[in-house]
Parts: sequence; structure tokens; C-alpha cells
Amino acid sequence: MLPSPVSSARRGTYRRNAATSRRKFNLFDVLYSRARVTNLGFLLLAVVTTISLLYNLRYLSRARQPKHTDSSVLLSTVSRDVTHLRLNHLIIVPGHAIWKGTDPELRLREDQWVLEPYQRGGGRISTFFAHIYRGAELVREDVNALLVFSGGQTRSASTTTEAESYMRLALAADVFQTGSSTFKRATTEDHALDSFQNFLFSITRFHEYTGRYPTKITIIGYEFKRARFTDLHRRALRWPMEKFQYIGVDLDVDHHPIAETGEVNGYLPYSRDLYGCHSVLLSKRRQRNLHARFHSYYQSSPALRELLDWCPSSSTSAKGEDELFMGGLPWDHAY
Repeated sequence: MLPSPVSSARRGTYRRNAATSRRKFNLFDVLYSRARVTNLGFLLLAVVTTISLLYNLRYLSRARQPKHTDSSVLLSTVSRDVTHLRLNHLIIVPGHAIWKGTDPELRLREDQWVLEPYQRGGGRISTFFAHIYRGAELVREDVNALLVFSGGQTRSASTTTEAESYMRLALAADVFQTGSSTFKRATTEDHALDSFQNFLFSITRFHEYTGRYPTKITIIGYEFKRARFTDLHRRALRWPMEKFQYIGVDLDVDHHPIAETGEVNGYLPYSRDLYGCHSVLLSKRRQRNLHARFHSYYQSSPALRELLDWCPSSSTSAKGEDELFMGGLPWDHAY
């Protein structure tokens, strides 16, 4: 007996419905398969989440860290005199006070200066000017020399730096004998807070001003500070002795005992803390940095970045030992 058309149609409909059900069932299994797709999806989600977390942590870390400006951007504003390329002799005159006057004829009057109490009397002001004048003599005699007056904004009673005031006095008194209000082979270093920084920062300022490092250094200061600069600061910077000269211009002879007593209090701390970055010497820097100034030498002298940041451990200093900076320095190589 042949199947009726109705029963055949019903069987075809049933088969189609069964096939559809099987397809739906299989798709459902694929989507919710625990063995393959769900575990893989979880793994992918975990990987994406981890990468996103690490990226955000890295972003936040960078956002909190100080950014180092590309030095080329800063240096693009500097236009150096081509004649400065030949300069190789650095002459340093450390500052000791601030001249606030305008008339160089009155330079030996104490009311024309911002002084510490211990600096009053005893002919100290005349010695300050003698340092300036001697520096001018030397730079006039050597056409390859650059004179750097060094000293920061160290007084609460003045916003002028020691160095800038020395330069103003030098030009006003015409110690360069040019009859002009400018002298291209003299500049200022306006951040030093002590004698060690006078030495180091003047080197970086020389590089900032000329584009090169000096091959010879002369420092003009008190005779009783010779040992501090020659034996301690020069050693800390590993500057070769054969390329170094110290010229002492001292106080009047009647005041040597007082001056020498003060130098004992200056020499001994540096003998235990060559880089002046702990306890007593660090405290002095903080007391003198009344206007919260920061130098630019990380950018202008990147070769000295590690030296500028060098500070041996406090335990080493407490033991009376020192730890020289042994990283590379521009003057390590023969010129």
C-alpha cells in the first residue's frame, strides 16, 4: 500500500523539525561547551585584562615621575659666540657676599653690601674686591680664558645672586679695562651654595657657555682656603693637579688667626664628607637656598649628570671615610 500524500508530508515536516532541533542543539553545545570555548574565552579575557592592567600601571608610573626635557629643545635657544670655541681656561672667583650698590667708588663701604655679621669689620670687603680685580687681570692676560663669578641667591635680604653682584661691580669699576658695560669672556654661575659647588658648578657653567669643558682651571680665593680647594674639592672631582692652580688673596695679616679658625670649621666637615651632601654641610646648603633655586646643569652638561647626583652613603661619612665618584668624567682623557 502506498503512503498517502498527507502522511508523507507529515514525515517530511518531522524530519525537517528534527534536523532543525539537532542544529539548535549543536549550536547551543558549542556556545556553552565547558571543555573548549568557555575555557578559551576565559583565558583570552584574563590575558586582555592583565595587559590592560599592566599598561595602566605603567602609564600611572610614568605620569608620577618627573619628565626629563629633551635638552635639544632647551639648547636650541642658545646662540654661542664662535670665538668661545677656543676658550679652554676656566678662572673661578667664588662669591662671599652681595654688592647692592650702584657707585663703584663706594664699594668699600659696608652699607653697600649685604653681609653676614661675622663679615663686618676687618677689611673683608676690600678682599672681596681684590678677588674680583685679580680675576679680571688674569682673564685680560689670557685670551683663551673665561672668568666665572660663582655664587647663588644666598641672602634673605636680597634677590640678587652673589655672582651677579660681583659681575655688576666688576663692570661698574671697569676692571676689564674696556670702557664698556659688557665683557664677553666673563659670566656668572648663579646656583652654588658652598665652595664645592663653586668649583663643580663653574665647570658646568663653562660648558654651558662655551660648549666644551676646560683643560685648565684657576681659582682665586682666600689663601687660608687653599687646602680645602686643592686637597679636598679637586680630589672629589678628580681634577688633575697639573691642570690646576690656586691663587690666594688673603685678609689683612692682623686677622689671619680669626680666619684660620673659621677655616678649621670649614675644612674638617669636607674631609669627612667630600661631596657636602650629609648632615652639617647639607644643612648649610639648605639654609642658604632661601629662594628654592635649582640649577640647569643636568640638561646643559649631561656628561656630568651622575657626578652632580653623587652622594656616598651616610654610614661611610660617619666613619670618617670617603667614597670617590669613579664614573666617567670628560677630563679623564688626555686633551
